[in-house]
Amino acid sequence: MRLMLQNVSKVVGGETHLRKIDLAFEEGSRNVLLGRTLSGKTSLLRVMAGLDRPTSGKIIIDGQDVTGVSVRKRSIAMVYQQFINYPSLTVYNNIASPLKISGIPKKELDRRVRETAEMLHLEDMLDRIPAELSGGQQQRTAIARALVKDAQLLLLDEPLVNLDYKLREELRVELQEIFRKRSAIVVYTTTEPSEALMLGGNVVVLDEGRILQTGATTGVYQCPETLRVAEVFSDPPINALDSVVKDGEAVMGDDIPIPLTGHLADLASGAYRFAFRSNHLWLCSQRDGDIAITGKVELAEINGSETFIYVHRGKSAFVVQQDGVHPFSMGNNVTVFINPMHLFVYDTAGRLVAAPPAAGYSS
Repeated sequence: MRLMLQNVSKVVGGETHLRKIDLAFEEGSRNVLLGRTLSGKTSLLRVMAGLDRPTSGKIIIDGQDVTGVSVRKRSIAMVYQQFINYPSLTVYNNIASPLKISGIPKKELDRRVRETAEMLHLEDMLDRIPAELSGGQQQRTAIARALVKDAQLLLLDEPLVNLDYKLREELRVELQEIFRKRSAIVVYTTTEPSEALMLGGNVVVLDEGRILQTGATTGVYQCPETLRVAEVFSDPPINALDSVVKDGEAVMGDDIPIPLTGHLADLASGAYRFAFRSNHLWLCSQRDGDIAITGKVELAEINGSETFIYVHRGKSAFVVQQDGVHPFSMGNNVTVFINPMHLFVYDTAGRLVAAPPAAGYSS
């Protein structure tokens, strides 16, 4: 199966949800739609599924225009954020429901239901009803019902967002293995850059209904073509400071000198935005060439096993992400370190000028 979207737009009540989308998905591919809330991810899934018709443009499957074809006549399965199951049916019958509609033989139906239930660790719960299940088990049931159809197009709309952290991590790992074993086109939406990176495959970065960038997930993460892509594909959003290059020297922010070495060596004189992810700032120097930056702590937020330190220096502000629990008092000075090899450089219009080398960036 090959799925193409040609110049697809969607307007609802005068609001544009999708703007001239052109995409192609190949059989067996894993694809992540990454964007913040209201970026157009769900609207795009619904158009791909045939649940909504685009205002303009075409949906092409294997060379055939299916833009007006009902979802019931397409080989698709969809998983939503909510635990959508039939409350009065057992887990077995929930999973079996799409197969019963298609009228496949009872023996084949039973085999596929039990095989899919085992894949999602539901084999001991087939006689239970959804009210007797945990949230994770309910979502596993919904996923099993989608997988049992063996559809050519599998759409998942933030399926793990309502689960607790431990369950999300478990299901992410399991879903990767399930996706690898299937020939379906998989399209998975998320707001979380870490989830996109974990799932791998290809990524489509969306913002306000527009495609900002597409490509291999790790490639887009390491080389975001615009500052907006870098902001969306970073959590917290990437730090960006106004900077100036003049007479072979660079100053980041108000007064932080940056040596023009490595990928920065060929920067012409002018105004730029130097950007760096929060996990590339450290509380201790990591290697030769690290630059010390001192500022005042505005907030220290402990989130699980990480600490996010919000720092203010002159007219500049940035966030430091550190593993472990680090107590800081508001207003105290803190010194952090950055290596120039981790700096992205954007022009004043937000277009990428220079990116860190992949080998250095990943360290």
